[in-house]
Amino acid sequence: MRLFVAVNPPVEALQELSDAAAPLHGLSGADRLRWSEPEGWHLTLAFLGEVPAADVPAMEDRLERVASEHGAHRLRLAGAGCFGDRVLWVGLDGETWALRRLAEGVREALEEAGAESDRHGFHPHLTLARAGSSHGTPRAVRRLAAGELKLMAAALEGWQGREWEAGELHLMHSDFGGYGPPRYTSLRSWPLARWEA
Repeated sequence: MRLFVAVNPPVEALQELSDAAAPLHGLSGADRLRWSEPEGWHLTLAFLGEVPAADVPAMEDRLERVASEHGAHRLRLAGAGCFGDRVLWVGLDGETWALRRLAEGVREALEEAGAESDRHGFHPHLTLARAGSSHGTPRAVRRLAAGELKLMAAALEGWQGREWEAGELHLMHSDFGGYGPPRYTSLRSWPLARWEA
């Protein structure tokens, strides 16, 4: 199974972002991007790749423990940027320090379970669109895509969505079978801790 661990924004926050991003689809070069579907928008904390089904229960036990050790926190989708000439993303505001700690806890717990997660530095974001693969793509086309991505990111630079509570940790399954965009399913979820003030 192809798995990752995520926090999923509420439907209302995703609808706000969908409305804000809709004008970008009419900009130059938008038709050359692979736009992610709102149903698949999530905040990835750790990407695991292919995991044998037999390894999942041990990972679930550790993720349940992580959720109990990290508190619910307030976030909002805000701003935008690019990863090079490949990815257009929306960022986050709010208690991002709590999200970073949660991501660190998730990665440590998964390593304890013997799973290897993607070790790139954690940059809280939600992916809106991707340019084509750089393999076999002419350099001039990639440069053009990079310029278009920057213009799209600039259009969302000052945007802020409503504040919402990150209250659950999800073990997610990616299904790339068939045609169209991948489908993401939450296999299990655990509530984050709530402590008395």
